[in-house]
Amino acid sequence: MKSLVRLGAILGIVGCTLLSPSPIGKMSAVALPVPQVLEKLRPVPVFTITDGQGGFFIDSVPKQGEGQTGNASVARIFISQKDAQAFVDQLKTRNPQLAASARVTPVSLGEIYRIAQENKGQPDRLLFAFIPAAQQVQSAKTLLQQTGQQVNELNGVPLFLARGGPENAYLTIQQGEKEELPLFFNKEDLQEMVDLFKQQQPNLNTTIKIEVVNLERILEVLGTENDPSLSQMILVPSRESLEFVRSLQPAGAGQNPQVAPNQTRPAPAASPAPARPAPAPAPARPAR
Repeated sequence: MKSLVRLGAILGIVGCTLLSPSPIGKMSAVALPVPQVLEKLRPVPVFTITDGQGGFFIDSVPKQGEGQTGNASVARIFISQKDAQAFVDQLKTRNPQLAASARVTPVSLGEIYRIAQENKGQPDRLLFAFIPAAQQVQSAKTLLQQTGQQVNELNGVPLFLARGGPENAYLTIQQGEKEELPLFFNKEDLQEMVDLFKQQQPNLNTTIKIEVVNLERILEVLGTENDPSLSQMILVPSRESLEFVRSLQPAGAGQNPQVAPNQTRPAPAASPAPARPAPAPAPARPAR
């Protein structure tokens, strides 16, 4: 059956293996509806910088592309809360007055996606720049270099997944009756799942390998590609991110960042990071 073959080609995964027949593979190939994409992204907390009025802290950068003139408004979206806080701390040193009202605010990745989709095509729309965790970028570079690829710079946010077994199939987790393909923001969290699998299947230890894909590409294909296997994918946030968000919930912390008042075309408000975390990985096994 088709399953992950087309998705693998889009993501540049070499030698992608078919999954065996399953109920989801028998569905007609239709793109995921936007509400389903939003629900898939909603449990993922990311972090932005907001001002005293709860608006996005915006950078003005030159527009890119042929024929583009003027500046674009860009909001930074950090994968790591610690990286976001480090940015605020640096800003306080460089420009204390500007940084006086700056704060780190968690927001759902689903809401960032929704804002981007609703403002697509508008000439003065707010753009988002994802800032990956430096440690995970280095982990991704190391993995790619181990496969013989020459990697000087890694663009975008890396996500990690694993595969192995005699058919080189993807490792999945079982959530109730659903078999899901987890993509981890943190390589170390995936390594725990891989180690558990190796304990369960020691004869397959040498076949398991970790691969890297790109968050931005995943966001692109979720809403555009006609592959039912996309509904099996889940994004697993780092424990650090989930623990930080949980620490805020009892006090009801979190704001709804909006475009700052100086923006000519305001974006919809984004809701705070979700209370429901992404599912914790169950014992892993290669996708059948």
